[in-house]
Amino acid sequence: MTVDVVLVAHGTRNPRGLATVAELAAGLTGRLGPVRTAFVDVLGPNPREVLAEATAPAVVVPAFLASGYHVRTDLPARIAESGRRDVAVTRALGPDPVLAAVMRARLVEAGWRPGDTVVMAAAGSSDPAARRDLVRAANLLAARLGPQGSPVHLGFVATGRPTVAELVDRLRRPRRRVYIASYLLAPGVFADRLADAGADGVAAPLGAHPDLVALLGRRVVEARARRLSSTSRDSQNRR
Repeated sequence: MTVDVVLVAHGTRNPRGLATVAELAAGLTGRLGPVRTAFVDVLGPNPREVLAEATAPAVVVPAFLASGYHVRTDLPARIAESGRRDVAVTRALGPDPVLAAVMRARLVEAGWRPGDTVVMAAAGSSDPAARRDLVRAANLLAARLGPQGSPVHLGFVATGRPTVAELVDRLRRPRRRVYIASYLLAPGVFADRLADAGADGVAAPLGAHPDLVALLGRRVVEARARRLSSTSRDSQNRR
């Protein structure tokens, strides 16, 4: 059964952020076939517009690191507005052990060593479910770093306290280095702010890492399998 795949991101006018979303879509296309892209904010097309043009059942893949407002409220509303009832939605991109592994790799690239203090920088959210997701993501990173690299301290760039800069200032000690793990999907305004937080090093955002693309691909395959199973049951029930 043919299934249209729609990758949904937040939206940004930052060229580097848009390039990352394009790289994610290209990576998925290489694994799954054509992928459409939609945005829930800032620019279009939005999910409603893309789904209205779809010619087959669709799988929507939210490229969000936590299940906040956009994933739990905004995206379902746009899907409902499309009038489509044949849409499956994968869960949010994070938290996931794969993302923790990518964050660790980015930290190593930035110069982090076991024993260095780590602040995980997230955009933040006022949504309690999203905050719980971020805490879980920090715990997954701590487990990935090992006992010498934990605990991981969670800080926020946009919404919530403590801020990343506050944490870095609090945790800095003589002979103790502090590194920032960027729990951000793409370069942009939030990632740029981390350079001024006073840390000894700042890891790059997750970006279109091959393991992240593979994770998105697995989510689509699982959703397709559920769709096939559901279609098969419906067909049998009508007999």
